[in-house]
Amino acid sequence: MAQLINNNSDFLFIYEAIQCNPNGDPDQENKPRMDYDTNTNLVTDVRLKRYMRDYLKSINKNIFVDLEGESKVSPETKLTNYINSLDENEIEFLLNEFPTDKDELLKIRNDLKGKSLVAALQANKNKDLNYLLLSQLVKREFTDVRMFGSAFAIKEFTKAFTGPIQLTWGYSLNKVKLIDTASIVTIMNDDNSTFGKDYRLYYSLIAFHGTINKNAAVSTGLSEDDKVLFRDAIWNSVQASPTRSKLNQYPKLYVEFEYNENYGNGQFGDLRNYISVSANDIDFDNVRKFSDLNIDLSKLIELKNNNNSIIKNCIVKSSNDFIINF
Repeated sequence: MAQLINNNSDFLFIYEAIQCNPNGDPDQENKPRMDYDTNTNLVTDVRLKRYMRDYLKSINKNIFVDLEGESKVSPETKLTNYINSLDENEIEFLLNEFPTDKDELLKIRNDLKGKSLVAALQANKNKDLNYLLLSQLVKREFTDVRMFGSAFAIKEFTKAFTGPIQLTWGYSLNKVKLIDTASIVTIMNDDNSTFGKDYRLYYSLIAFHGTINKNAAVSTGLSEDDKVLFRDAIWNSVQASPTRSKLNQYPKLYVEFEYNENYGNGQFGDLRNYISVSANDIDFDNVRKFSDLNIDLSKLIELKNNNNSIIKNCIVKSSNDFIINF
């Protein structure tokens, strides 16, 4: 088993969305999600996690919360398909991991003859054993559950895992404006087609705050390697989306404060509070590109430099046009 993470982290992630719809609201004709009181754009954590799950799948990582086309794959189907794909050596390894007595272990192995492992364990109805199996499968196979957690609602396997990596909803750091035209587009659905409006924003600079918690990592098995993979996924996934409404989105900044071992999350609150944004000699309504904005990171830099005694590592990744020096 890979080494579990030893440190808590807070992180900030910023990306830009240009002439696209970062996150449609199905209750508002799929218009971009908005806070109309502040004229800012909203993006849910679920949307960002979907980007990352799709990216993880594209690089051949097993994910549990999956899609086939536009349909969500049920947890029972996903778990059953995975367990049924295990060969005899993998089954033997899994069963040998559990602190069961010899008679019970022999009974389970006998029950496996002629049926799947999931069916045998459901018939056995030993919930402690099934939870151990589920935890082992998560730790070995499902990258997204190790990161974000998930709820398993399957007969004899009902269990919720709290994800070590949690994200807030994102919001734009600038006031945004909807593109005046709402073009009619054709949406294909099986053999039928419907018409919908194509709502987009001119420009949105979207920021997320998140945490990585070492205590929650114990149950899912989040490892140091997984944390490196997460940083890769959050940076590369947004721009990798192939859909028409999500093109033209690019990462701008990732900052993570990894704390010393005796410090928890939330040392400084929401890291977005240490950023201010203004428009360069124009109104926000006329912002069309990143260079139209002035991003002031001085408070964030000062925060880091004044708290080096509790910050073990500061991980920074930025685009070529977004310079930050800690």
